[in-house]
Amino acid sequence: MTASDHRHELYTVDQVRALDRRAIDALGIPGYELMQRAAAAALVCLRQHWPRARRIAVYCGPGNNGGDGFLLAALAHEAGLHADVIALGESQGDDAVRARREFELGGGTVHPWQGSGELPLADVQVDGLFGTGLRRALAPDVAQLVRQMQARGAPILALDVPSGVNADTGEVPGESVQADVTVTFIAAKRGLYTAQAPGYAGQLQLEPLGLPESLWHGCRADAELLRVQTLAPRPRQVHKGNNGHVLAIGGDHGTAGAIRLCGEAALRGGAGLVSVATRSEHLVALNSARPELMAHEVNGPQALAPLLERATVLALGPGLGQGAWGHALWLTALESGLPLVLDADGLNLLAREPRQLTGRAVLTPHPGEAARLLGCDTAKIGADRFAAARELARRYGAIVVLKGAGSLVAEPEGRVAVCPWGNPGMASGGMGDLLTGIIAALLAQGCEAWQAACLGVGLHARAGDLAARKGGERGLLASDLLEPLRLLLNGKGA
Repeated sequence: MTASDHRHELYTVDQVRALDRRAIDALGIPGYELMQRAAAAALVCLRQHWPRARRIAVYCGPGNNGGDGFLLAALAHEAGLHADVIALGESQGDDAVRARREFELGGGTVHPWQGSGELPLADVQVDGLFGTGLRRALAPDVAQLVRQMQARGAPILALDVPSGVNADTGEVPGESVQADVTVTFIAAKRGLYTAQAPGYAGQLQLEPLGLPESLWHGCRADAELLRVQTLAPRPRQVHKGNNGHVLAIGGDHGTAGAIRLCGEAALRGGAGLVSVATRSEHLVALNSARPELMAHEVNGPQALAPLLERATVLALGPGLGQGAWGHALWLTALESGLPLVLDADGLNLLAREPRQLTGRAVLTPHPGEAARLLGCDTAKIGADRFAAARELARRYGAIVVLKGAGSLVAEPEGRVAVCPWGNPGMASGGMGDLLTGIIAALLAQGCEAWQAACLGVGLHARAGDLAARKGGERGLLASDLLEPLRLLLNGKGA
């Protein structure tokens, strides 16, 4: 095993610092050598992405991130590129001071940033202002510099972390560099893959700096990235009864679309049978649009009971409402003890009447629903999505999918996986109903709750990316994901 085998592992800032310290103390690699390796890797990255670049502008902060920038500028100068360096004050720390001196001894000139002024012309700009340690908003003078960098229009390569992004949580508390590419060193920082960070990090590239596998011994990652997965091919002799029976419950007055999307996603997700328990007014529309769905009028718990007896998995919540009808069905469904996926108003009712869930259960809240479930505001959810997902899973005894950019999957014991796929076009109505149906179908086919949630989230996001590549992000509909979903579930498509 090599360092590259750890590319799917995500670490906290403190864990990365510990790895850095172990490389220095236990492996005997000087900190300055690590800085040299980072600068060399960054220059390779820059030339890979912008091979025609001849002028670069490197913006260096006072710490080691700035030291990486100074050494990158020195290497670029040696390679025949024109490198301008703009610095925020004096360098601090032995390695950063040494890196600055090396750049100057090589003939480079450092231009101090005075809070205003013209920035140099450049084909590529390099952000070496602040590294992983920044947790606060950028100071006003630095924020002004960042705004001017963005206004220049030249692409930006961020070293380790885009300045202004919290590398632990993905939060962006103020102004931030919006990078085209971020080259991150030693280990992947968990915050770069979720919350606001994906909109600022651009394309992420991990450089382990040639460190040996022994560096990672005994250091357990905080989280992991989802990998491309699908289900094994079905045996030739399979029949519909082998693939489970999903019962989708919801669709109060005026919300037939939500429960239809959920049911149709369960069909496309491979469930053998899908029934829908809904209002009578929706039956004609459902039967006409998707006759494979077995739609039933359910006016209360008594009508729901025989459907529960035939079901193997429940998809509970899309269009359910929080009135008397929805509440009665919700209670009856939970008391059945069947494996279930709980979404939308199913989650809002759970927030009103908290309970531990028994059996295989998956909750799929967006940040607003998560805030109601935890009794806080959405700002607190966004401030640390990892902590929120873990607390939800622990409190309710279920697998939790915290939706959003970089969706998180968490289990009660603390394990967390992060989805690296998806696109802004998926921020539209019905996407959550689709995810509910997909995960329910995977449960029905025998997946454990953790596997169903991880696989379902990955398939859903990848189907969104495939659909967006075909027609673009803007105007993407939830139903556009159904055909790509089928392809991906069968090992086809991208």
